Amino acid sequence: MSKNNSYYVAIMAGGVGSRFWPASREHMPKQFLDILGVGKSLIRLTYERFASIIPPENILVVTNKLYEDLVQEHIPEIPKINILTEPSRNNTAPCVAYTALRLQAIDPEATFVIAPSDHVILKEEAFLDKIQQSLSYAAKDNVIITLGIQPTRPDTGYGYIETTDIKQEEFIKVKQFREKPNVETAQGYLDAGGYYWNAGIFIWSVSTILKSYKDNASDIYDILTQDLSKYNTTEEQAYIDKVYPTTPSISVDYAILENADNVYTLPADIGWSDLGTWNALHAYKDKDDSGSVVIGDNTMLLDSKNCIVRSDAKKLVVIKNLENYIVIDESDVLLIYPKDEEQKIKQLRAGIEDKIYK
Repeated sequence: MSKNNSYYVAIMAGGVGSRFWPASREHMPKQFLDILGVGKSLIRLTYERFASIIPPENILVVTNKLYEDLVQEHIPEIPKINILTEPSRNNTAPCVAYTALRLQAIDPEATFVIAPSDHVILKEEAFLDKIQQSLSYAAKDNVIITLGIQPTRPDTGYGYIETTDIKQEEFIKVKQFREKPNVETAQGYLDAGGYYWNAGIFIWSVSTILKSYKDNASDIYDILTQDLSKYNTTEEQAYIDKVYPTTPSISVDYAILENADNVYTLPADIGWSDLGTWNALHAYKDKDDSGSVVIGDNTMLLDSKNCIVRSDAKKLVVIKNLENYIVIDESDVLLIYPKDEEQKIKQLRAGIEDKIYK
């Protein structure tokens, strides 16, 4: 694949990954962990995926200040200036606006992908074809593009994209975004057709997305554009440290996508998983004859079913007669938790880690 010098990628890597507690912590969130047990962190895998079509100097990482050194450690190929550090966690809308303003200062003709750092793509060649196709289309037209994943089950953990009958090439105009549904609603989406999972992977030109911020999220735009001369200079970080924390905390989905009228989705069969929870990891990994996933070399599961066990301890871990459980063995925390209650782990982590293990 040819590399276009006006194509960029921004990898979002500022989250804590609280639903992957206790493996994912404030000081070492899941994007920097080898969650898959393949010898590479999720952010490293994400970088390598994009590096085959985008030169390293055109790959940016947007992260929290806490993780700047970790990003450099995991992706030494990209220049340090390409690591954009947020002084506060204000969700994804300010993050995207900041990225677009930096790229505008570098290359006003830029078209870029914004993608999470912790997703899994099994069909990488198909994924890269969709990215190239989207970059080409977004570079020539005033469109906001999101990859749409064909749902394979009535999943309640994903947002959904409802489409119209309007098409431009292979791109389908979006009618609206639907929040995470209950099981009955999700099944209705599958039965009706025309609904896709929202993968949170977006493609647009700098000019298109900044115009959308002017039109749909002017509060964020006005705060971050008080002095455009600061971007891509040695004064940028001090400026961002001052103004960024005053932006509203809101997702780009709420701020932009739900209000814009030029959003299109490109259906993508790419073997995607957001790996948002332990159950998602269980679904992704190969299982033993009893439907369990074991990550680590020193674990024995006996007469146990449909569990996920992760331990890198040197001690032997023996588990018998356990069914539908998450078992995570860290050096200072042992979590044994029902799989069907995993959505409560985020709140559990907030109650425990803030007091003891922060």
